Amino acid sequence: MNHESKTLVILSPGFPKDEYDSTCLPAQQLFVRALNVEFPDLKVIILAFEYPFSKLPYLWHRNRVIPFEGWNGGKIKKFSVWIDVWRVLHKIRKQNELLGLLSFWCTGPALVGKYFSKWHALKHFIWILGQDAREGNRFIPFIRPKASELIAMSDFLAREFQKNHFVFPKHIISNAIDQSRFSDQQVQRDIDILGVGSLIPLKQFDLFLSLIRELKNQIPELKAVICGKGPEENRLRKIIRDLNLQNHVILTGELSHDKVLRWMQRSRVLLHTSSYEGFSTVCLEALYAGAHVVSFCKPMDSVVQHWHIVNREKMEGTILSLLQNNETEHASVLLYKIEESVRDMMQLFNYPERIAR
Repeated sequence: MNHESKTLVILSPGFPKDEYDSTCLPAQQLFVRALNVEFPDLKVIILAFEYPFSKLPYLWHRNRVIPFEGWNGGKIKKFSVWIDVWRVLHKIRKQNELLGLLSFWCTGPALVGKYFSKWHALKHFIWILGQDAREGNRFIPFIRPKASELIAMSDFLAREFQKNHFVFPKHIISNAIDQSRFSDQQVQRDIDILGVGSLIPLKQFDLFLSLIRELKNQIPELKAVICGKGPEENRLRKIIRDLNLQNHVILTGELSHDKVLRWMQRSRVLLHTSSYEGFSTVCLEALYAGAHVVSFCKPMDSVVQHWHIVNREKMEGTILSLLQNNETEHASVLLYKIEESVRDMMQLFNYPERIAR
């Protein structure tokens, strides 16, 4: 067994298929890259249960990724994948000195991680990242998580998990951003309202477009952009035509992460109409890019500068006030740094921080 460095195994439903796949789980990509920087002696192995659609292991920024292609199939297929993962975990344990296991989301991968770590007396933490805190999570009764092994990404998710599953996570480790990804070039804020996210019903981009229709009556030259792709795209394009918004709204389709950040730096307001959100990276990035954020969901208990939490009735007025007020400032707001999040995570594993340079 190699004892020169320890190994952290990450269990996740998916992971980027290669280093160019910037749109797949960008927050989780950022976390792993930050682990590599802050803890260069730590070996990281990612087990991807469902995506990418392959079973060939590969290197992603020098991290070993082992996919299992369990995305399509019923209970038998999922159980078969879990058995394969268990076998691979045994091999990893024999060949490495394991620091522990970290599961992204409290779902199937966490179920495997829970019982493998228990069997071998390993540390295991489950990072609650969003939808897994909701009531319909069928994996919770089988995982039976303890508060001490649960990490919530936000105050909201901790309360949501307790409300639905009667366990309050002991740890809070927030989502965060990488400041180095943002351009330091000054750009004109020529986009009034920006929307970013998957074009799915949860994100409520139909409501986004309805608000644009109302706001353009007050601001005739209003410009809005939506970045993202998804099954709702054709329906949203039809809504744009029906509401005669062709001169006011651009759908960009899927863009690389860096291009989305450039759009944020050009925008005055990020309108986040999602009906449910654990702690959106998009909102954190928009704040750092200098945009104001208007949303329904409040992830943290503390008040955040330039983040406006409103209901449907107040959303239009809040946006209108921001756009029409000449005193609206667009200073950068930094909430959480990714290096701080990874250090907090490694403290749970009792892994020492990198020596400061």
